[in-house]
Amino acid sequence: MKTLNEALALARQHGVDLVEVAATATPPVCRLVNLGKFRYEKAKKEKESRKHQHASTVKEVQLSPRIDPHDLGIKVAHAIGFLCEDMKVKVALKFRGREMAHTEVGFEVLKSFMERIAPYGHPDFQPKLIGRGINAMISPLPRNKRAKNPNKTGTSQPVPAAHAVNRLPVPSSQSPKKFPIETPSTGFVNNPFANIEAK
Repeated sequence: MKTLNEALALARQHGVDLVEVAATATPPVCRLVNLGKFRYEKAKKEKESRKHQHASTVKEVQLSPRIDPHDLGIKVAHAIGFLCEDMKVKVALKFRGREMAHTEVGFEVLKSFMERIAPYGHPDFQPKLIGRGINAMISPLPRNKRAKNPNKTGTSQPVPAAHAVNRLPVPSSQSPKKFPIETPSTGFVNNPFANIEAK
């Protein structure tokens, strides 16, 4: 253990810098290093550690107590898409006006929503009534326990489940049938003189 003056003299002697690496320790820990190289290595380590960290993105899905079943299906499809991309989903159900008198309806809608996305994510906490709304946070299940994304087809582009349509392939040899349009011999489609008798 050296005093500050001794450490500074040693740093000058070797032509390097005296850098404090652990300020909270007693006594503080210092190193004799080249400051530019030390900063570069520190920045490099931080960059490497950030690569391995997974930034959790949060997406929000808004519901209402009187939501249409079809609209609820679309919201479920969006939430499943987010969960399959390893994003968290915040579900916010808002009450307007006199809807606050029947909060149980909102909890039923949220329960139905949670049941439909259960194979893809789990709630971090039970839905809570906060102010004029119910909030819940859903985290994605691990990939090996999660169901496959139903929104992904053979192509790389996701197709919302509500809009997916089963279409039969049409053979290229079959062309659509063309029906001939019969026109009168006069050349007019609507001949104004067709019903007039000449006297």
